[in-house]
Amino acid sequence: MFHNSSVGVIIPALNEEGAIAAVVNGIDCSLADWIVVVDNGSTDETAKEATKAGAMVLVERRRGYGSACLKALDDGPGADIYVFLDGDGSDDPAELDRVLDPFKLEAVDVVIGSRVRGNAEHGALTPVQRFGNALACFLVRSFWGVNYTDLGPFRAVRARSLQMLNMKEPDFGWTIELQVKAARLGLHVAEVPVSCRVRQAGKSKVSGTLTGSARAGWRILTYVLRAKLSELR
Repeated sequence: MFHNSSVGVIIPALNEEGAIAAVVNGIDCSLADWIVVVDNGSTDETAKEATKAGAMVLVERRRGYGSACLKALDDGPGADIYVFLDGDGSDDPAELDRVLDPFKLEAVDVVIGSRVRGNAEHGALTPVQRFGNALACFLVRSFWGVNYTDLGPFRAVRARSLQMLNMKEPDFGWTIELQVKAARLGLHVAEVPVSCRVRQAGKSKVSGTLTGSARAGWRILTYVLRAKLSELR
C-alpha cells in the first residue's frame, strides 16, 4: 500500500531462474500489496523459484514482453497502481519507493524509471540500446513535445490511466506504446532516475544478440512512425 493506493508489481520473466528470487525478495512488501511473476514460456525453473520466493506465478505461453504484461493485467489481482520491472536483476527492486514517490501527487498518471538519468553500471546499457533509446525519445519529443530520456522497463502506471491507454502491443513495442499513447493523450508523466545493473543471470532477449537488438529497435521505431502517420491521415 502506498499513500492509500494498492500497489501490484508485475515481473515478466523468461528463463530467469538465477535472478528471479532475488528480484522478488528485494521488493518492499510494505509498499507492494502483491507480486506477480509471469512465466513467459521458460524452459528452466523460473516459475518454481518465483513461487518459492513468495510471488504469484501466471503462465503466458505466447512469448513477448507485452503479452506477459497483458496476462498479468487480465488475470492478476487488481490494484490502484501497477509497477513493472524486469526479472533479470538489471532493475533494482529496492528502488520501488523511488518509482512510486511521484504518485504522492494525485495528478501524476505514469512514472518512468530513467536509466539514462540514473546510475547505469558499465556494460549494463549497450551502445545500441543507448542509441535506440535516444532516437526514439527524440522522435517522441519532435512529434508530441514530450521530453522522455529513456524507455526503461522499471515503470508504474495508475489503473485509471491504463484503461485510457488501452495497451495492445504483444512484444518489444509495449514500452514505447505506453509512452507514445501517454504523450498523445496528454497524461502527466514523471521521470525518476533509477539504477541499471548488469543482468544477474541468463542472456538478454533484446540486447544479448544482434538479431534481438535489431528486432526490438525496428519494432520501437516503426511504432512511433505509425502512430504519427495515423494522425496525419
